[in-house]
Amino acid sequence: MEGLRASSDLSSIHIPNSTRKTQFTRHKFLNFQFNPVPTSTLSRKTQSKSKLFTAMPSSPSFVSKPEPELEADSRAEKFDWYAHWYPVMPVCDLDKRAPRAKKVMGLDIVVWWDKNESSWRVFKDACPHRLAPLSEGRIDQWGRLQCVYHGWCFNGSGNCNFIPQAPPDGPPVCRSKRACVAVYPSTVHHDIVWFWPDTDPQYKDIILKKQPPFIPELDDPSYIKITGSRDLPYGYEVMIENLMDPAHVPYAHYGIMRTRKPKVKVDREGGSPVELSIKKLDIDGFVGDQGQFGVNKFIAPCITCAHSSPVIDHGDSAIADAEKQPSMQRRAGLIFFSIPISPGNSRLIWVIPINFRVWINKVVPRFINHWAVNKVLDSDLYLLHLEERKIMENESSNWQKACFVPTKSDAFVVGFRKWLHKYAGGQVDWRGNHGGALPPTPPREQLLDRYWSHVVNCSSCNSAYKGFSALEVILQFASLAFIGIAGATKHKTKTMVAMAVVCFACSKWLNQFIYKNFHFHDYDHAFR
Repeated sequence: MEGLRASSDLSSIHIPNSTRKTQFTRHKFLNFQFNPVPTSTLSRKTQSKSKLFTAMPSSPSFVSKPEPELEADSRAEKFDWYAHWYPVMPVCDLDKRAPRAKKVMGLDIVVWWDKNESSWRVFKDACPHRLAPLSEGRIDQWGRLQCVYHGWCFNGSGNCNFIPQAPPDGPPVCRSKRACVAVYPSTVHHDIVWFWPDTDPQYKDIILKKQPPFIPELDDPSYIKITGSRDLPYGYEVMIENLMDPAHVPYAHYGIMRTRKPKVKVDREGGSPVELSIKKLDIDGFVGDQGQFGVNKFIAPCITCAHSSPVIDHGDSAIADAEKQPSMQRRAGLIFFSIPISPGNSRLIWVIPINFRVWINKVVPRFINHWAVNKVLDSDLYLLHLEERKIMENESSNWQKACFVPTKSDAFVVGFRKWLHKYAGGQVDWRGNHGGALPPTPPREQLLDRYWSHVVNCSSCNSAYKGFSALEVILQFASLAFIGIAGATKHKTKTMVAMAVVCFACSKWLNQFIYKNFHFHDYDHAFR
């Protein structure tokens, strides 16, 4: 994946109401040269008075000392999980012809295209009649969302337009408020459908007061965006920790992701001390400093991102100051949207904006990039699934006592847990939609299944899967055809048999290829 290997840059992400700017020095991260982001972009007009902190150094003199708690905010400000926009799905993976079921924050929702208003709508996934899922319905010829259980039809405002069982000359039951479906405010932002998780009418025009976070590169036409999503069998908290933990990359993704070799290599994988610290933490998230390796940001509740400054490649792999030749600047970045689905389940949407080799990324299908990303996700999926259960066994509210984090490489993880504990109640607020218990662990092959967690939800991978499957069938029929021709004509028998064998062998290879890239690809760390 070009976006993961390239030297690159992303400018700061801007949050509404942020005004101040701060100057920083440049840093380097792996093969990237980073341009840190002003910490003020995560601040509100009223600043939090929390202390700054770092993870405990590895020195034994610090290990035995308890890490100081952050001071309570003077206004006792608390994070409201239901007062923020949540990403649902990239637009490129939605079908305007059919409604799509999704779950976010424990809420069952249906996303569908309202052709009458030319906009995406997000409804509660339950027909008011008998609570049948509207996501199993269809969009009728008049552009209404139809429940296929009894044919009730709803417009984009959630009003019931038609009840087939109601007599025309009878009471106007369609006009009853009880016949309306609950509607969530929704918008399209950065080519992703977002929704506001509250159907109260007072939030109908919430988009006029509060918008999703704005990321300039995702609206810049000079960038191409590599986008995808996948549902993962571990929770939101574990996902955020994993995305903000650079120290695990040489080990959990060994042989998959390229990392910069340390000056002194102490093991085969190339791990080394990582100096991380939190420079600002408030109710909106935090800014983390990696010293010479750059800056990471967490924008509550969903966004984690890395930023880099321009790097110049002179053809001999040399890296020079970007300001010397601005015409050769190459920029890229990593932006992740982490979405709580239910306890033990989350959804990752990734966007990799790139402004170089654009023509290559336009030619290369998305599913090829997704193979690489899914391989990375699979390589630590199983251990993260089990890790979450061990944390729950030790009570997640007592995380710092359950986990030993003596080095600065865990500062971002500690920072997220402190944000979660101080502002967000220690965990996702499911509001009774779930009891909090984790689902049982399925067999490994089912846990790492790609088809239901990604392929069926991705327009590119789904099309590729159908195409490769059709090719497999064609090769099998071709093999039989060559055998039949050889037996019937007795002409060039050896050639026909050879062609049959080749077609059969290709179909078997393709079968394994499809299974490995679209269904299940195991990752055995012991033999890496």
